[in-house]
Amino acid sequence: MRIRVLTALLLTFLAFHLPAQNRYTLSGTVRDSSSQQPLNRAAIVIDFDRHTTGTYTDMQGHFSLSLASGSHTIVVRLIGYRTFRAVRSIRQDTQLDITLPSVASQLEEVIISNKGYDRHVRQPLLGVSQINIATLKKMPAALGEVDILRSLQMMPGVTSVGEAANGLNIRGGTTDQNLILMDETPIFNPTHMFGLFSVFPPDAVSGLDLYKGNVPARYGGRAASVLDIHLKTPSLERAELSGGISLVANRLTADVPLIKGKLGLLVSARGAFNDFLLRLVSPRFDDIRAKFGDGVAKVFWRVNPRSTVTALGYYSQDLFQTNLVGSLANVNAVNTQFAQQTANGMVSWFYAINPRLNIKTNALVAQFIPRILSTEDSTYNKVELKQALLQRQVKSTLNYQLTQQKWELGLSVTQYRLNPGELRPGNSLSVNYQKTPREQALELGIHLEDEMSLSDQLAVSAGLRYSHFLTMGPSVVRRYEIGAVADATTVIDSLVYGAGQIAKQYGGLEPRLGFRYALTPNASLKLGYNLMRQYLQVITNTMTPLPTARWKTSDTYIQPQVSQLWSAGYFQNSRNNIFELSAEVYYRRTLHMLDYKPGANFLLQPYPETQLLAGRSKAYGLEVMVSRKKGELTGWINYTYARTLNRVNQGDNFDQQINGGNWYRANYDRPHSLNTSLNINYNKTHSFSFNFAYSTGRPYTAPEGFIRYQNRNYPYYNERNQNHLPAYHRLDFAWNIYRPSLKDRRWQGHWTFTVYNLYGRKNAYSIFYRTEGQATNPYRLSIFGAPIPSLTYNFEFK
Repeated sequence: MRIRVLTALLLTFLAFHLPAQNRYTLSGTVRDSSSQQPLNRAAIVIDFDRHTTGTYTDMQGHFSLSLASGSHTIVVRLIGYRTFRAVRSIRQDTQLDITLPSVASQLEEVIISNKGYDRHVRQPLLGVSQINIATLKKMPAALGEVDILRSLQMMPGVTSVGEAANGLNIRGGTTDQNLILMDETPIFNPTHMFGLFSVFPPDAVSGLDLYKGNVPARYGGRAASVLDIHLKTPSLERAELSGGISLVANRLTADVPLIKGKLGLLVSARGAFNDFLLRLVSPRFDDIRAKFGDGVAKVFWRVNPRSTVTALGYYSQDLFQTNLVGSLANVNAVNTQFAQQTANGMVSWFYAINPRLNIKTNALVAQFIPRILSTEDSTYNKVELKQALLQRQVKSTLNYQLTQQKWELGLSVTQYRLNPGELRPGNSLSVNYQKTPREQALELGIHLEDEMSLSDQLAVSAGLRYSHFLTMGPSVVRRYEIGAVADATTVIDSLVYGAGQIAKQYGGLEPRLGFRYALTPNASLKLGYNLMRQYLQVITNTMTPLPTARWKTSDTYIQPQVSQLWSAGYFQNSRNNIFELSAEVYYRRTLHMLDYKPGANFLLQPYPETQLLAGRSKAYGLEVMVSRKKGELTGWINYTYARTLNRVNQGDNFDQQINGGNWYRANYDRPHSLNTSLNINYNKTHSFSFNFAYSTGRPYTAPEGFIRYQNRNYPYYNERNQNHLPAYHRLDFAWNIYRPSLKDRRWQGHWTFTVYNLYGRKNAYSIFYRTEGQATNPYRLSIFGAPIPSLTYNFEFK
């Protein structure tokens, strides 16, 4: 009894004498930093918990919250404005007025995307993936370099032929069937070092859109997909500096307002010059040189509240030197250099005629120059094989936004100039100068898009594009015997076209349709149809990105590729929008796809139609994905079943068919793929990420047997792609280490430790054969056959 009384007295004493947790009011106003106008519906998030303590500003931009005494993280977000983040100690009623700088160059995107509904379920497009660059930076990366293309391979329907692949294969498309844009400028070679790294400066990228299903009508020129990468808009308010240091590459980005509120400059550069470390790995690498660099400069000028001008310059360069691979023909070389260069420029003008109507006009130039240089062993003279692709384009779009509908009308004119190959002997006595005929072409395009909500359940995205392609002279076009194989023995005549004359022209309509029917507010069904035409393609007989491949415009004998895609999908969000589920099926049919004849060689070939065969392709698949968007554990898991088959049958002769005219597997046909990406935000100091990838081994052509001639074995090949490599699987790990004490300081830094291929799986990239004595033995080539650790220091200065 005495104990109960004492306990009651103690509790009473504590209740009256221990201080209660006080609550105070946090209030303020959110305004536009330029016009000082109040901002309505700005989201106020406290301690990253929107549902419990969050609120929105009213029409006057005011907000008010009751908070417990202590330190709180305050986040203010509004579409079209830079997010405000701060930590404040609340010990009394506090007034906090906030100004948000607008992203003026994204006025058009703000109008388009400000629809007030979730894009995953409500938008009438399917096969669209939007990835935030902050998500990519947390994912494990090979050798510590954030890689957009490698990260995209964790998405359903996106694969490649291996770890050193020069691009992506998306829903049965070849790598050249993807239109890759960086702030509207085309990227013809998206990788450094033969596919090891992507060419996009990670600190300058703000986000990306991957269209692999419904492709809007404003995009044209490719047959499979569109990867649209957006760079950051230069800040007009405050300067920022960021970068990173690693064993592979170093990078630095500066965001500087030149005239506050009017003119801003963003400069980002990255370089890899640490190839001297290769000599420490093995003496075999003493003569290897591997360097790459890329840089971008972007200027944004707010002319007035209704008009903006943006200018962009981009440059990328690669140099890889080795004595381990062959040189140019007829050159006894001590080493061979593979060099590639990209130089792009763009100017864009945006003008808001009124709040509903705006116009945007772009003018751009893009140049890609791959080269092979072989150094002769006696004179050290360099023999150079050079190619070049130049694209110029002018495009203008008119956008009209209604409450439930958005129209877009656009025109474009594109010029192509190609140098397919030029052999420059320098001072060589054994090599002659050679030059293949130049190619010139024009592509004209006009498109109309309409996206509208017919009801709460039904929304439609309808687009129609017309493209017209003209191959221009000067050129010489051969005429071959009807029904015969195109080669030098079947030529019957030649037609000569002068400069500016039209040698051949193609054209046609490209309809794009998307339907969405909402089953519930959180679930919908979608249907889509695309038709796309491609007039510029890569021709090659290898899967490696060596400069032996060449770009080729459509002409009299190489017809444009025409692709049709049918797709359907089911999409659902959880009630609290934490989880997303999607399931999509598709079927693609492509006409005039190109494959090479056995023994084809495209180097310095003036008539490439003699090395090619045209056929058709079909691809179909199922993609299922579940993702978690919020919480300490975020990420996704997806499974893809996909098939891609080709058929080439141009006649009855053996050299007019592949595999007897029957369907055969494409080089990138990998039926099963399973990808998992997890990000664990353990606390404010540590976060961990894991990637796991599994896929069926890709096809390859194995010899049917061996022929013995003069005491040597020679492989005999019959069926193409009749065998397949072992299954591919890999686990990656990343550990990000932060210092929360630096959060309020101008200088912030964190470490990233990654291990690529954590358990050291020796995935086969290819299988090759080597004659050793009397036997010919197969060998597997692995790109990353061991765990690859790396350490990177990332920093920001604001």
